[in-house]
Amino acid sequence: MPLQPMGETSNRPAAQPKVIAVTSGKGGVGKTNVVANLAVALSRMGQRVLILDADLGLGNLDVLFGMVPEFTLEHVLLGQKSLSEVTIEGPCGVRILPTSSGREQLTRLTAEQQLILQAEFDRLEESVDVLLIDTGAGIGSNVLYFTTMAREIVVVASPEPTSITDAYAVMKVLSKRHGERRFRLLVNMARGDSEAREVYRKLNLVADRFLDIMITYIGYIPKDDYLPMAVCEQRAVVECFPQTRSSLSFVRLAQTIKDWPSDGGPKGGVQLLWRMMLSGAPASIPAAQAACERREG
Repeated sequence: MPLQPMGETSNRPAAQPKVIAVTSGKGGVGKTNVVANLAVALSRMGQRVLILDADLGLGNLDVLFGMVPEFTLEHVLLGQKSLSEVTIEGPCGVRILPTSSGREQLTRLTAEQQLILQAEFDRLEESVDVLLIDTGAGIGSNVLYFTTMAREIVVVASPEPTSITDAYAVMKVLSKRHGERRFRLLVNMARGDSEAREVYRKLNLVADRFLDIMITYIGYIPKDDYLPMAVCEQRAVVECFPQTRSSLSFVRLAQTIKDWPSDGGPKGGVQLLWRMMLSGAPASIPAAQAACERREG
């Protein structure tokens, strides 16, 4: 698949971005690694990618890329810096909004902090094709808050029984408490397509029985020796080992995501607010919230 050179897209007009939350029921399933590699693969395809490291308190996306940010989202929430000032540039032009690690007070955003973050996105000057939100694992308030912001929710699971159970728990909470009905499933660290589809079959079976949701299988990332090697080098596997099975799977998945429509209407509520902000609409927070209420009414 031909990749566009970086720099050819900088003068394009801003389009409505794809806002994608990547989440998981438990840690250890490679969620952040998935986000990092998808971001690099999408960027090499000519997409303008921004990653929000939303694992507040335990963020490590910058570590995965071998970067040491001077400022983080903590400085934004404290009113000391803007999002533009803390955004750093990663490999292949990927832009990253880093968060702090080991800061317990950030693991539960207050309503005021949520509004600060939303207002800062209104002032962010970046042009974005894809916003990837790397959430924390589990069903904590921050995870649910950031996940419900996104138009697309990608749930990452591994073939381990505990991962499958916890992935179901995340979708259950999001559907029962927040009205989410559509999920996309990515199986990571699978030995092959048959094993990955078995994970999908199990989740879909129990969801059909107990939940009113739709789960779409979007593929799998095979477990190979090159992924941990790339992590040790603090680089994306698609960058340093581009011809491996895992790299080619990330590229295929990135192409799938690139082909997702970006002109559909938002789900409403916070989703409308964020899409207005990322699209550069000059709406204030109250005006955007009023628009949300009119749409939902």
